[in-house]
Amino acid sequence: MAPPVPASTGLPERLNAWLNDPVDPLWERPRPDARQLRNDVVGVAVFLAVALLMTMLAKNMGMRLDDEAAWRAYLAVGLMILPLAVRRRFPLGVLVVSSAAFVALSYLSPEVASQISFQVAYFAALYAAVAWAPDRRLLWIAMGLVLLAMALWIAIGFTISSGYAAMLTSYERPQGPLSQVTAAVLYSAAINFLYFGGAIAMGRTSWRGALRRERMAAQSERIRQQADELARRAVVDERLRIARELHDVVAHHVSVIGVQAGAARKVLTRTPDAAAEALRTIEDASRTAVGEMRSLLGVLRSETDTVRGGDGGRAPEPGLAELRELVAAQRRPGLDVELAVVERHPGDLGAVTGPVALSLYRTAQESIANVVRHSTATRVQVTLRTGGSDGARWSEVEVVDNGHPRPGTDGSGYGLRGIRERVHLHGGEAEIGPRAQATGWRVRVRLPVSRVAAGPGVPASSGATALQPSG
Repeated sequence: MAPPVPASTGLPERLNAWLNDPVDPLWERPRPDARQLRNDVVGVAVFLAVALLMTMLAKNMGMRLDDEAAWRAYLAVGLMILPLAVRRRFPLGVLVVSSAAFVALSYLSPEVASQISFQVAYFAALYAAVAWAPDRRLLWIAMGLVLLAMALWIAIGFTISSGYAAMLTSYERPQGPLSQVTAAVLYSAAINFLYFGGAIAMGRTSWRGALRRERMAAQSERIRQQADELARRAVVDERLRIARELHDVVAHHVSVIGVQAGAARKVLTRTPDAAAEALRTIEDASRTAVGEMRSLLGVLRSETDTVRGGDGGRAPEPGLAELRELVAAQRRPGLDVELAVVERHPGDLGAVTGPVALSLYRTAQESIANVVRHSTATRVQVTLRTGGSDGARWSEVEVVDNGHPRPGTDGSGYGLRGIRERVHLHGGEAEIGPRAQATGWRVRVRLPVSRVAAGPGVPASSGATALQPSG
């Protein structure tokens, strides 16, 4: 909708603001495509055939002037309708030609000038000019020609009043202050004024509609680009945060290597067995550090131009040890949240590295939050499992609920995208979707873990040491 024009503005400015766009006066409507131009040609051909048929029927009914040659009516109809075939390609040119034709042909064939097909043709030319004119300033000149054509048409109506008189002889004796011919001319002028005014109003509505659609399309494109950018930034920020977490864990392993190397140097000659155990610890810790450093470098290579503002916070990241607190915090009236821990081998949870533990924790956190926001569930079951063989162990978290999607609560999808990003980073697998055999939603994320042999002075990983399996 265009902004309101101040009341103090003059009449020409107000008319210009009504007809055009005061915000963007140079905007041009996109030109018609090939399909629209073909439709114009086909439509005009059909219209011309119908108009010629109606002219013939009118003559057969006796609606004709005795002193007018029969061919004039058919010629006038054809000359008035044919320019409409290019009305959207050359809207102002067609309006000028149609205005001249409207006046000239009304004089050439007064018989056909009062027929509906003749006036509809001029209506269509005027509508197309207002709806499709690329230069809105030239449109005002064309509108002046329309007013001139109207004035000339009325003048012609008076100059050929004898023709009207012949057409009106079959009517009953008139009543009123005006003569029968004058009343007929004024009546016809009023009808045509309403026709042409309606054409201008409808053309203006079409032009405004095209402007509104283009602006909405541009706005939708901007919103889509902004949404994509927000999604990308969310993923980038999450990757950088994961990279920072990996850096902290790698730094821990490097410090362990330094401590164990110093211990091995001191006992190398006195206690070879202790030195060998320290070297094994160094070997395991170095392999783990290298693997995590590769993941860190992969994250950084994906977005080298992104800088995270601020210090990002140095609070300890949550892990599996905080799952019970998370589950307890999410319980509320009408929603029961339970946690079950299943360890296939004793000590499996202690082998879960910090980044993997954090990803499992975040998966459970996001899944429960989605249930609270978007589901009608009354029960949520969180299960933490471990399994696999000594060579390929894994840890997974599964969150299932018994609800249905709550109408009108569709989310942005960024949370689930973040879960998939974490799974891809760790080389794991994820299953997210409705439960196959029961009501509700299921999120299951399985991530591989590597067991690090705990040698002298090596503390257990911070992932799950405080979380014990439930019976």
